[in-house]
Amino acid sequence: MIKSLNTAATGMQAQQNNMDVIANNIANVGTTSFKKSRAEFEDLLYQTVKEPGARTGENAVSPTGIQTGLGVRTSSIQKDFEIGSAKITKNPLDLQIEGNGFFPVQMPDGQIGYTRDGSFKKDPEGRIVDRNGNSLQPAITIPPDAIGIEISPRGQVGVLKGLNNQPEIIGQIEIVNFVNPAGLRAIGKNLFLPSGASGIPVQGTPGTQGMGELAQGQIEASNVNIVEEMVNMITAQRSYETNSKAIQAADQMLQTVNNLR
Repeated sequence: MIKSLNTAATGMQAQQNNMDVIANNIANVGTTSFKKSRAEFEDLLYQTVKEPGARTGENAVSPTGIQTGLGVRTSSIQKDFEIGSAKITKNPLDLQIEGNGFFPVQMPDGQIGYTRDGSFKKDPEGRIVDRNGNSLQPAITIPPDAIGIEISPRGQVGVLKGLNNQPEIIGQIEIVNFVNPAGLRAIGKNLFLPSGASGIPVQGTPGTQGMGELAQGQIEASNVNIVEEMVNMITAQRSYETNSKAIQAADQMLQTVNNLR
């Protein structure tokens, strides 16, 4: 009876973790380039009373054995890097990666972070930075006399000056990809850091080495599907309730045993 109490408790804990993940997805449904997460579970150890295939007689073996499961645990929380829909802004510094890749930006501590959020701006010195002031790498500075900015799908940055109809090339945007993007460590502010699971960053020109091209004047929306998350939330809630019912049933059975005279 005690095993069922603990087993159901692990189920409630797992569904609580699941609900936390779903709530975070829903909270970020409007966050630029946000990537939804999915909780994954695995069963715990089994108490084996009889091994499958154990001998039960002179010429007989147990076809299934006797194994009692001891519950569940959260094995991982997987990031889904499916590309979100495009949101047209017509801002010349808004960029979407149409495919694989990340923008490298330099954080205040000197580390290089990686983001899918291409809503860039200019700082007081004309450098292209993200919304938190992290500089795009390699650094590109827009001249103060530029009257227009053109960014090609391959990442060439050109500016228009005066009456000149031909853009002057001032820099090249490079993007980065990873062997296993799901292994990146999320640190908030739409930024990721490499880990031992993600592999080393591979930098290249947009549109090459399996990386996506750039689209100017648009950004990538969150890939959260609100209907799917609502269905997942209902499923998690019902699973949580069912596990609580199992605890109540086990408690009633223990009460019955305690009331024996």
